[in-house]
Amino acid sequence: MKKIFLLLSFFICVNAFSQLLSSKLEKKTLALGEVNHLVIKIDNLKSRAVITAPKDELLPFHFEEISDSVSINANTYERKIEFAVYEEGVFKIPELEFKVGDKLLKTISYEIEVINTALKEDKMNDIMSNKEVDLEATDYWQLYKLYVLAAIAFICLIIAIVMFVKYGRRSKDSPAVATNQTLKELDSLKKKKYIEDGDYRSFYVELIDISRKFITKQYRIPADILLTDDLIALMKENNTISQDNEKIVEDVFLRGDLVKFAKTFPDEKVMEKDFAEIRDFVQRSSKDLEFENLRKDV
Repeated sequence: MKKIFLLLSFFICVNAFSQLLSSKLEKKTLALGEVNHLVIKIDNLKSRAVITAPKDELLPFHFEEISDSVSINANTYERKIEFAVYEEGVFKIPELEFKVGDKLLKTISYEIEVINTALKEDKMNDIMSNKEVDLEATDYWQLYKLYVLAAIAFICLIIAIVMFVKYGRRSKDSPAVATNQTLKELDSLKKKKYIEDGDYRSFYVELIDISRKFITKQYRIPADILLTDDLIALMKENNTISQDNEKIVEDVFLRGDLVKFAKTFPDEKVMEKDFAEIRDFVQRSSKDLEFENLRKDV
């Protein structure tokens, strides 16, 4: 009798001073996406803190938590979780751990079977009969306007690219552009006053460099890399430049070579004449190109 009394006293003390953990799962068989409930409760806390997984992270991966609420007071901890599973099969909720003070409490594990209640042979019926709607032109426009606008924008882009490739680059290399650019360079040379100062060597070096670049760009003749004799021979063979203009280029270039090697010393009048003739040659170059285009067409 004494032993029985001692055992009863021991169990009463244990229940009085230890925490009691309980868990309850609403359903162990679910349809796909059906909501289930798990309730976990700890009694006799005596104001001890409960440490466990954070909100919405208590259940494993396959369990989609819908809500996770915790209510706690001095003696009771209660956690209610709503969840659903969106895959068929058998899934396990393992033992869930809760630490109260220095004591680790664990729930029992659960197995949940998830089934697909919609069978392939089940016939699906519409809730309402399909209704035919007559669409007008404005309705079709609202449906397809983005596709139409995108197609128009794409076509415009293609046209713009073609126009740029065909005409944009040509405009930069057009005879008028080359002529105007060279005339500006000649005017800059004139402002350096090489003629007035008698600096004939610098004058002819720059005058011939400007002329070579112009012939290369305007007539597509590699004047920038050819020697003077080779350039004169190529111009006469090519017939792109008129004879009058050829004669000007030949005279000025030959005189420039002599000046470079100090074999001649032109005066101010000769330098003025050579400058004016090169300038006239540049301005008349468009007529050479027009004649060449007519000759090619014929």
